[in-house]
Amino acid sequence: MANARSGPHYRVAFDDRAQHLLRVSLTLPAPAARQGLSLPVWLPGSYLLREFARHLQDLRGTQRGRPVRIEQVDKTRWVAHCSGTAALELSWRVHALDASVRGAWLDGERAFFNGSSLFLAAEGRTDGPQRLSLGRLPAGWDVATAMQRTAPTGHQFEAGDYAELIDHPFELGRFWCGQFDVAGVSHELVVTGAWPGFDGARLLADATRICRAQVRLWHGRGKPPFQRYVFLLRAGDDGYGGLEHRASTALLASRADLPRVGTVAGTAADDAGYLRLLGLISHEYFHAWNVKRLTPVELAAPDLGREAYTRLLWWFEGVTSYYDDLTLVRAGLVAPAAYLGLLASHVQTVAATPGRRVQSVAQASFDAWTRYYRPDAYTPNGTVSYYAKGALVAACLDLTLRREGRGTLDDVLRHLWLLRRPIAEGDIAQALAAVGGRAFRLELDDWVHGVGELPLPELLRHMGVAARAEVPGLAGRWGLRVQESPLTGVRVRHVLRGGAAEAAGVHPGDELLAIDGWRLRRLDDAAAWLTPGAPATLLLARDQRVLSCRVSAGDPLVPTWRLTLADDADALARRRAWLGA
Repeated sequence: MANARSGPHYRVAFDDRAQHLLRVSLTLPAPAARQGLSLPVWLPGSYLLREFARHLQDLRGTQRGRPVRIEQVDKTRWVAHCSGTAALELSWRVHALDASVRGAWLDGERAFFNGSSLFLAAEGRTDGPQRLSLGRLPAGWDVATAMQRTAPTGHQFEAGDYAELIDHPFELGRFWCGQFDVAGVSHELVVTGAWPGFDGARLLADATRICRAQVRLWHGRGKPPFQRYVFLLRAGDDGYGGLEHRASTALLASRADLPRVGTVAGTAADDAGYLRLLGLISHEYFHAWNVKRLTPVELAAPDLGREAYTRLLWWFEGVTSYYDDLTLVRAGLVAPAAYLGLLASHVQTVAATPGRRVQSVAQASFDAWTRYYRPDAYTPNGTVSYYAKGALVAACLDLTLRREGRGTLDDVLRHLWLLRRPIAEGDIAQALAAVGGRAFRLELDDWVHGVGELPLPELLRHMGVAARAEVPGLAGRWGLRVQESPLTGVRVRHVLRGGAAEAAGVHPGDELLAIDGWRLRRLDDAAAWLTPGAPATLLLARDQRVLSCRVSAGDPLVPTWRLTLADDADALARRRAWLGA
């Protein structure tokens, strides 16, 4: 076993809070003569080149107190020209003002960081143990992380290698913390930024039910594959998102979505914001299996200096998106009828994306690096979400297996889990065949690699669920996505391909001023004076010019989808087996 003291030792100091600068240092015993140093350009779970080195400054090095020349090779790599084997002492600073779950933050109230934003990798020394020490903390601050402490007191930590070092985010400051056990494994829930009156007990109880349901799915009565798990939730004025890690997750949500003392437990469906938060917790916890351990071959040991392409994000994000809400109903946190509303939101998202007829969900997975995280006015016409459509593909696979009576998607997940190795699409196909008793190549070709419509309504009918398309609001009828504000009025974000607005010549960025001579405040206000089935005259502003166009009254481009429980006694048992409720 490697000696940790012979490996890299990182230190982080928090003294420059007013300047939002984290001071980082590294002691590297016995460096190479030309010691390479590099910082990731992306971090696992977020498929965009984020160029973390742009926040790094003032990199210096010494040996025995003498300066070492450091040569920058490219945007993310340096070489330290060392003399002999004396320890190389490096120091640098990182500007930390990224409020997302992906970077680093430091101010007078709190600190947060992912190691991928801070820690230069010592090339040739990344496979062995890596130590981390935190400097003196401000009075009242505490530390939350899943990284292993090396002593019961103090802030000394150790990771088995560099990949693990950057896979444990840290939250520092004053925060609320609760603890619960699942299958004998300790779980911690850390909440930063909550309003007074936050109901931590309720959130803790609901998170417990989510985690128990997922451990039961993967392992029955067995234990999860980690010794400890930590949820790091920052509540802010707005924002939403999460990032999975091997034994923790970093979460961001609106503090208005946190449960309040005095509300009734078990009524999450009555509070859309809280329900969305529970779905986020469920999604990121599911990733502890589906992506962090059951991972695509292309992401098993990725080069963090360049893109790692895979066509399987539809499985790893889409299947996770299917199970995040499904877990809520199985855990008894929402009723089946409310769950169908959540599933309908995925149906609606895909239906409102003309790009589903252009790009397959496998190609959307491959294009994540250039498209998903860089949306523009054309995005809904040229691409499809591997989250939303991936969730519907997962639902179709699950309901097909259930209709044929040979197994479920739960069984497929457990079959893949037993492989104990990274997987390719062929492994998914083999697992489906093993569980379903037949090949699923045609379904994978059509649903994953094709651009046709999914047979979800038919499959839902077998479960006693009716899918009905209803007349949408004016935006859905005309094929628009708009942003409405008392300050900026009604502004067009997207013009959907094949809609009446596109045919009339409406552009992204247009401000919609009036319809049939009446001033607009909200687009749907026009329903009060429009004649059903008749064309309308639209007045708009574009590049300081006022223009008018005639919008026809055709069939709705984007209907509103509603899923309801049908009164079907024969389907009741099948539905209960599916939803667990």
